[in-house]
Amino acid sequence: MKDLFAVLLMFIFASPSLCARIMLEPVFPIFNVVTYGATGDGLTDDSHAFVKAWEDTCGAIEGTPTLLIPKGKTFMLQPVSFQGPCKSATVNVQLDGTIIAPKNVEAWQWAENDKDTWVKFKGISGLVINGLGLVDGQGGAWWNECNSKSECDRPTALRFSNCDNLRLSSLTHINSPKNHISITACNGTYISNLHIFAPKDSPNTDGFDISSSTNIVIENSVVETGDDCIAINSGSSFINVTGLYCGPGHGISVGSLGKNGAYNTVEEVHVRNCTFNGTTNGARIKTWKGGSGYARKITFEDIILVSTKNPVIIDQNYDPNDDTEAAVKVSDVTYRNVRGTSSCEDAIQLNCDKTVSCTNIVLDNINITSAIGEKIYASCNNAHGTSLLCNPSVPCL
Repeated sequence: MKDLFAVLLMFIFASPSLCARIMLEPVFPIFNVVTYGATGDGLTDDSHAFVKAWEDTCGAIEGTPTLLIPKGKTFMLQPVSFQGPCKSATVNVQLDGTIIAPKNVEAWQWAENDKDTWVKFKGISGLVINGLGLVDGQGGAWWNECNSKSECDRPTALRFSNCDNLRLSSLTHINSPKNHISITACNGTYISNLHIFAPKDSPNTDGFDISSSTNIVIENSVVETGDDCIAINSGSSFINVTGLYCGPGHGISVGSLGKNGAYNTVEEVHVRNCTFNGTTNGARIKTWKGGSGYARKITFEDIILVSTKNPVIIDQNYDPNDDTEAAVKVSDVTYRNVRGTSSCEDAIQLNCDKTVSCTNIVLDNINITSAIGEKIYASCNNAHGTSLLCNPSVPCL
């Protein structure tokens, strides 16, 4: 025993760096949902196993705990909520398999007073979700259900609420009943390399909905849906979107803002190096008549248009039947280096409210041509600013 102890001491003194690495090696405890009873056959409700695995993951103290959703399996989940705060500063979700929602609307089992979301993460700081897995909201049944009803509340597939320093990457997300990913009251979010898909006629299937959040980065992702690729809603600021491919869908929208007379604000939105292919809109700001607040310091830069219906649009008459003398103030908006084709004749629309008007609107190096062989033009009302090298020319700037 003494000889063994002496050899061990010699090994440690001879390799102090190795000893230090052993002592400082980070701990990555893994909590596999299969270990907690998840079957992954695509039919059995695996929600309970996921929640139990999450409780242990969130409660782990050492290192960076990881909730593992393994590849090669399909896990059916009822509406489920993963709650924080967690004990570790960073918590990983490694999604390598597939998670699917119940196939039929009648099969969804809701918690009391919580019927707006399928999978929710709430109050978790330092949450990291990645992997090559698939999230399938099975939205087809909901779309059919809502087509036959005058009122139909469909759920968001994936919601992040009060999750600061969120990281989300590399997943594929398809067929949400409503919007695919909602980000609410989050500060410091980084999203990259996501692929979001739903049929172009699927109702309200936004890619990302952002509200009451700040310091959000979305990079190098593809969104092909039936509604806005990204909707930036009230309370949001310092939103940066780069390298997004959007289409089909309704483009990237700031708003809508000011609905039902609400006071709404959005500022510091920067969209760069994005492509709109066959979208209903390109770079859009939309507000309801009768609201108040502001949308300001917004830039769309280095934008490519491919047969986009409304490439550049500010619409302050989202509800044209409202005669209220009030409006959300739109100012400090720049469109720079926008080029490509429009599938409608009115390629640039600056339709601002007469009570507040739009101010400091800048169009710089715009070159939009027709995708349908028709002469295109720009229209504007109550917009003030400057234009330089702009085709079509904008009469009011």
